[in-house]
Amino acid sequence: MDATQQANSAGTEAGEAKVIVRNLHKVFGNKPELAMQMLKDGLHKDEILKRTGQVVGVQDASFQINKGEIFVIMGLSGSGKSTLIRLLNRLIEPTAGNIIVDGEDVAAMSRDKLLNLRRNDMSMVFQSFALLPHRTVIENAAFGLEIAGVNVAERERRAMEVLEQVGLHTFAKHLPAQLSGGMQQRVGLARALTVNPSLMLMDEAFSALDPLRRTEMQDVLIKLQQEQKRTIVFVSHDLDEALRIGNRICIMEGGRVVQVGTSEDILQRPADDYVKAFFTGVDTNKYLTAKDVAQKGEVTIFDRADDSVAGFSAALARMQLYNRIYAFVLDEQQKVVGVVSAESLTNCINQSGKTLRDALLPGKIAIAGNTPLNEVLQKVVEYPCPLPIVDENGEYIGAITKTVLLRKLYKEKKA
Repeated sequence: MDATQQANSAGTEAGEAKVIVRNLHKVFGNKPELAMQMLKDGLHKDEILKRTGQVVGVQDASFQINKGEIFVIMGLSGSGKSTLIRLLNRLIEPTAGNIIVDGEDVAAMSRDKLLNLRRNDMSMVFQSFALLPHRTVIENAAFGLEIAGVNVAERERRAMEVLEQVGLHTFAKHLPAQLSGGMQQRVGLARALTVNPSLMLMDEAFSALDPLRRTEMQDVLIKLQQEQKRTIVFVSHDLDEALRIGNRICIMEGGRVVQVGTSEDILQRPADDYVKAFFTGVDTNKYLTAKDVAQKGEVTIFDRADDSVAGFSAALARMQLYNRIYAFVLDEQQKVVGVVSAESLTNCINQSGKTLRDALLPGKIAIAGNTPLNEVLQKVVEYPCPLPIVDENGEYIGAITKTVLLRKLYKEKKA
């Protein structure tokens, strides 16, 4: 397995699949079969164009999009990213390959079944707002439901709910021309959301906005995603945007998928020089989180109801064995109860403490794994002990020490 295959396989099978793309190709031209044969023979797309005039837009793309994630497709102009997202809902017909959505092959669907899928469970948001200028905000938001034949009262009720989610309910009776660009894009987003799709495709959806409005829309999308857990495929050429909103990122070059992975995967283990060049000059600490740095090397002790002086002594012995001054106390569900020190345990023995909880140091210092690394820096400086890192369920996943953090920062600076 080469570096690209390793990078792609590293992050694709962890979650439950919403979309599976297998060996997807798109050739633009009147002789696609000839171009496909030339690809099989190992010819480069540039040579195929020169010899035949056929344009290879997407070449042998394979990846998985997991349920509930924001999957960002990015690359330079002409890399094939917009073609790829349009293949997913067959706005562009594939030349070869499979697009499996919820177990069904979109590439093989009848036109009626595909139309039903687009109307009821798959929405698309484009860079251009494409709002109907003589219709009100609520009428624009409800347009997809109108096409689907939903009655006026029901579609307006559902549209108003979504407008409230995106902060536009007070503008429901306004016309698009009365709104700012950012507000118009919110209407476009609301229109896509009103049909309640499980899969949303967004092609450069925020790129026409100024930086302030763009960040604002990213915040709206992140908030909605946290609440609703839709699957979102988001095309972007902006690295900061991809790193900020994407659970995983797909890097494309010349119609090929070069690497798929989390921001940490790609920042730390770029598949090739093209991907590495993409991130040259990026302050990676802006995008790394506590869980990306956490290590499992610290001492952990289980809190049990029958802990007594013998429990304190056993905890001290374990800490001495591993030459540690501090230890994390976990309950039986692996959740962090708190931190103890050799001194606090000794004091409990001398003062007839009854359980490990009597030896806990004051304060709650557990840090969520998705905390940006820049926010962790101050906490590491403030606390003398290692910081326990927990997942979304509060379960212990590792620790960050001053040494670990300094080593990480030095490595990034050196790179």
